[in-house]
Amino acid sequence: MLRLEIDRARWDAHLAKINAEIPGLVPVAKGNGYGLGIDRLVDEAIKLGVDTLAVGTFAEARRLPERAEEFSKVVVLTPHLPGDPTEGLPIALFGRVVHTVATAEAAADLPGKRVIVECRTSLRRHGIGADDLGTLAAALADVHLEGFALHLPMVRPRGAHPVAEVATWVERLKAAGLPTATIYVSHLSGPEVSGLGKQFPDTTFRARVGTKLWLGDRGALAPKARVLDVEQLARGDRYGYRQRKAPRDGHLVVVAGGTAHGVGLAAPKPVAGAMTRAKVAAEGTLATFNRTLSPFSWAGKQRWFAEPPHMQVSLLWLPGGVEPPAVGDYLDVETRMTTTTFDEVVEV
Repeated sequence: MLRLEIDRARWDAHLAKINAEIPGLVPVAKGNGYGLGIDRLVDEAIKLGVDTLAVGTFAEARRLPERAEEFSKVVVLTPHLPGDPTEGLPIALFGRVVHTVATAEAAADLPGKRVIVECRTSLRRHGIGADDLGTLAAALADVHLEGFALHLPMVRPRGAHPVAEVATWVERLKAAGLPTATIYVSHLSGPEVSGLGKQFPDTTFRARVGTKLWLGDRGALAPKARVLDVEQLARGDRYGYRQRKAPRDGHLVVVAGGTAHGVGLAAPKPVAGAMTRAKVAAEGTLATFNRTLSPFSWAGKQRWFAEPPHMQVSLLWLPGGVEPPAVGDYLDVETRMTTTTFDEVVEV
């Protein structure tokens, strides 16, 4: 059992704080639901009293529970491409889904639909460019325009001014004769969103927030892995799929959590600074000798994998002299929430 324990009182306080700090909050519920599950995030967004929910893809919108009818808008963040499906929504969501478009051609493919136009920012992921605004008005003639959106980078290197970038886009849209009543933004703080509202009093800024909302207080979320078995090994004893030899006396600890849960799977990490580079290099060197730290901790230390994780369990090496856990105990797990699927989510 790979479990996520939620400190309900602490998490509630964090959610309420973010909701109060960020005007026009639009919670994002996408992917694996940030480890919490999309259904749970839908319930939490309803409790927050927001009118708009954002999901990652149209397929996710189609899988939303009927409770999503509590929202006046369900925004799909991934841009629509001409020819993409727009049907198959549950009846409860008819007329509520808002498609994102990043080109005039995509907008023209959605007659009668509600749309938000994504503008190209310094993130450079997708969005309509400033030079293409002149052709946009005609493409928007047959859609219900809900506003424009600006997805900004999370990191701010020297010389980056995301608020100024948003302001520049608002002025561009006005100059092109396009409506700026509603602008959706990402990765701005509450004070920054409020400041933009004062700078442009005729524009409502809506902040789309995922990680900061759901995972902003990691102390409220505790991943735990149950111990399934403990095997005492003597030096030279073979174990596991690959029949490695125990390097010395110790214990083999079998815990819940494997590749099917996302354990042992890692996305590339940004590396900056000499210390970080040295750490990554050291980890790579150890891996060539089949030495890889696991995300599981026991007795105050992160423990080594005994071999690569299996599909639903992991084998850990515990050296002699360390008192092993008992079967049924739970180990702490340091895991990336956006790539982890838990067997159980409980409130404590």
